[in-house]
Amino acid sequence: MKSDSHIPVLLNEAIEGLNIKPNGTYVDGTLGRAGHSSEILKRLNNQGKLICIDQDQEAIDYSNNKLNSISQNYQIFKNNFRNLDEVLKEVDVNQVDGFLFDLGVSSPQFDEDYRGFSYNKDAKLDMRMDSGNTLTAEIVVNTYSLNELTRVFREYGEDKFSYQIAKNIVKARSEKPIESTYELVEIIKKSKSKSELAKAGHPAKQVFQALRIEVNDELNALEEALEKSVKYLKVGGRIVVITFHSLEDRIVKKFFKKMSAIEGNRLNDYINPSDIKTPDFKEINRKVIVASEEEIANNRRSKSAKLRVLEKVK
Repeated sequence: MKSDSHIPVLLNEAIEGLNIKPNGTYVDGTLGRAGHSSEILKRLNNQGKLICIDQDQEAIDYSNNKLNSISQNYQIFKNNFRNLDEVLKEVDVNQVDGFLFDLGVSSPQFDEDYRGFSYNKDAKLDMRMDSGNTLTAEIVVNTYSLNELTRVFREYGEDKFSYQIAKNIVKARSEKPIESTYELVEIIKKSKSKSELAKAGHPAKQVFQALRIEVNDELNALEEALEKSVKYLKVGGRIVVITFHSLEDRIVKKFFKKMSAIEGNRLNDYINPSDIKTPDFKEINRKVIVASEEEIANNRRSKSAKLRVLEKVK
């Protein structure tokens, strides 16, 4: 069943973080259902420009109608945000006032059972954000070796039962291919101890996260997008990133820290103050921004969200 219901997470905080200029150029690298893009577009005048990127055609079709009812000062590109340089070259944009990356899976993608993202709905093991990609969760589960599966579950899901889950998957698929989400959920449950199953939260959450990251190469895409975005940022421009799990946030936190710090030279104790180098970037919020209790009550998916902002200062 298709769904377009989506509540943008940390909407006000993200818009405030972008510090939008009416005539500025902004890139929403993760358009989704245009929750954040709609608010950006409302704040732009006729000289402003919004460039949107998404790899999900269903999201693009829905968002195009939504944005078109606000203004025509936008363009949408079907692509992965890791290729933002290709998109900007296509529209002849060399400098950008702000980038927004709202990571993870949108509510409609979770709710659409045929996409295979959810462990609460029985569906084909798919998990592709771009349905044109060849790699699916079903291929990963049925073709990766024991060691490869263990690595994926351990690195991307941080599940302490990774080896046992991988071992039981290999055993099960030797009898018949594992094709549905519920089949996989049952294998995961059988791989965990009773005490682990008694804990709060779904026992398959970490493995499903790991498979989704592997299928969509999410962490490498994030690193590439961050490295490229800073090269296009104007002085005073900002990058706003919303993450939903520790692996993503760790990458963003490390990258922002690297860009906003200058390594000192302990050998030169007598350097003139005017010669001291200062970083080209600064972190706007040293303390990570999280959803309020009110937002969490209205949208449980905002509970794990973390927002960080980086500004180019020179």
